[in-house]
Amino acid sequence: MVVTTREAKERRGLRLSPRLRQMLRSPSALIGWGLLLVVLVMAAGADLFYPDDPLAMVAEPFLRPGSDPAFLLGTDMMGRDIAAGIVHGARASLLIALMATLVALVLGIALGLAGGFHGGLVDAATVRLTEFFQTVPPFLFTLTIIAVIQPNLWTIALAIGLTSWPGLARLVRAETLRLRHGEMVQASIALGAGDWRIITRDILPNAMGPILVSTSLMVATAILTESALAFMGLGDPNVASWGNMVGSGREVLRTDWYIAALPGAAILLTVLALNLLGDGLADALDPRSRQ
Repeated sequence: MVVTTREAKERRGLRLSPRLRQMLRSPSALIGWGLLLVVLVMAAGADLFYPDDPLAMVAEPFLRPGSDPAFLLGTDMMGRDIAAGIVHGARASLLIALMATLVALVLGIALGLAGGFHGGLVDAATVRLTEFFQTVPPFLFTLTIIAVIQPNLWTIALAIGLTSWPGLARLVRAETLRLRHGEMVQASIALGAGDWRIITRDILPNAMGPILVSTSLMVATAILTESALAFMGLGDPNVASWGNMVGSGREVLRTDWYIAALPGAAILLTVLALNLLGDGLADALDPRSRQ
């Protein structure tokens, strides 16, 4: 009888939630997780794989990929190891993207919840502020901020985050308005629950599905924005990032295409992974897909 009870507990422990099973059945989610795992391993183990400075000149310039076993992906016009730059660039690009997404999440969720829950003047002010930020293209807004302040990892992340929140705020506001007039929230109000408890217990957990999907897309957009800024010479020159590598390689694109193409491929695969992951999350969190 003891063995039977133990086996039952083990089976219950191995039982997967419907949402997780849905994600595991999604080819796009599995491919996205696999590609993203490779990027995360590169970012976490950059110092282990390439302990030296990735910006150091370590060999003769313009070594083609595969021409020297010590530098599998070749070297750029300054004699820097391209493989080391890509591995260390994963850390820089992901750090900027995650910090920018965190800033956008805090602003977007806070303003969306405030406007959708309280309504009235608070909602009107939130809508007007969101519309003001959306009148200017986010990239131009980010470009203006970076042009005024000194570009480094933190200021670039802050600038991207400050211009990325309006879409999320509108999404959270719409979800909050829908839930605010639902039976669950009305029941909590009738029981005397406070605003903070209703927001944190009833509204925010039920709005997390769209927020999670949007978060994966925001990280991908932040990576592309940082790369575009670095391509234009507005990245952090003291840090190896994929955008900086693509920007420096554009000068020799016709003769030595691999200098820009290899970090560009890293950007492409990372953004693809995040988009596939977002598709998988959308399918898993869709109530119509549950069995």
